[in-house]
Amino acid sequence: MNKFYGTGIAIVTPFHADGQVDYDGLKNLINYLIDGGVEYIVSLGTTGESATLSQDEKKKVFTFTADVVDGRVNLVAGIAGNNTAEVVEQIKAFDIAGYDAILSASPQYNKPTQEGIYQHYKAIAQNAKLPVLLYNVPSRTGSNVSAETTVRLAREFKNIIGIKEASGNFDQINQIMRDKPEGFLVISGDDPVSFPMIALGAVGVISVVGNALPRQTSDMIRKCLNYDFKGAQKGHYDLIDFTRLCFVEGSPAGVKTALKQLGICGDTVRLPLVQVSEHTAAKIIKEVQGLAVLQQQKVS
Repeated sequence: MNKFYGTGIAIVTPFHADGQVDYDGLKNLINYLIDGGVEYIVSLGTTGESATLSQDEKKKVFTFTADVVDGRVNLVAGIAGNNTAEVVEQIKAFDIAGYDAILSASPQYNKPTQEGIYQHYKAIAQNAKLPVLLYNVPSRTGSNVSAETTVRLAREFKNIIGIKEASGNFDQINQIMRDKPEGFLVISGDDPVSFPMIALGAVGVISVVGNALPRQTSDMIRKCLNYDFKGAQKGHYDLIDFTRLCFVEGSPAGVKTALKQLGICGDTVRLPLVQVSEHTAAKIIKEVQGLAVLQQQKVS
């Protein structure tokens, strides 16, 4: 499962000013990330604003992304929802060509019990033609996938190969690390805590800020994975302010502001999300300009 070690990027979906998918911008972004040294890309996760895309748009984005990636890095498809039967049908119908795994967030809004979460993922595992990564993000879904449920799923379904863990609860993370079966991947789903999670045994990150700063992010993560925590420390600290700014008015509006400044794609988001305020945008632009200069100096 080394293909999911390192830095994955929960890629944004670029839109034109009229709200239509910007495929040129998406191509620019994919190439920028690959050139930036990331290990894999996650298409249409939460950061990709998947909740606002129609099924037809999702199909086109999945296919386009696979075509552009063309095997250069590993590729994960985000397929999730709070209607288990519908998610299963989407997974059955999904064209797996070019994809290496499915990332599926725990059901949002319904607030299922742990048994409900287990049964949801059981249905996914029994119908998926690709390996499955769980995704626990209680700040968005309204419910937590407990350590016990994560370990239960990991032990009972061999095709559930890991979890993107974004609870921020280190007591829970410690328990998962201790009790999980060997080979089950724990991946940070929260940029600010990737460094300490790798110190505990996580195998990398699925990053948001890496959309804008793939080189800085992937370099820092690789140092962590090589146990060079002292060397990784500066990169970790350099990203703190930028990361905070990217989330202060919601994601992915913040990182799209940075991508616009970098000339990769526009900053349009779909309602109910809105672009960041001018005040926050100015701070993001200043921060990303400074980080871009640091990276250029490092390359030179």
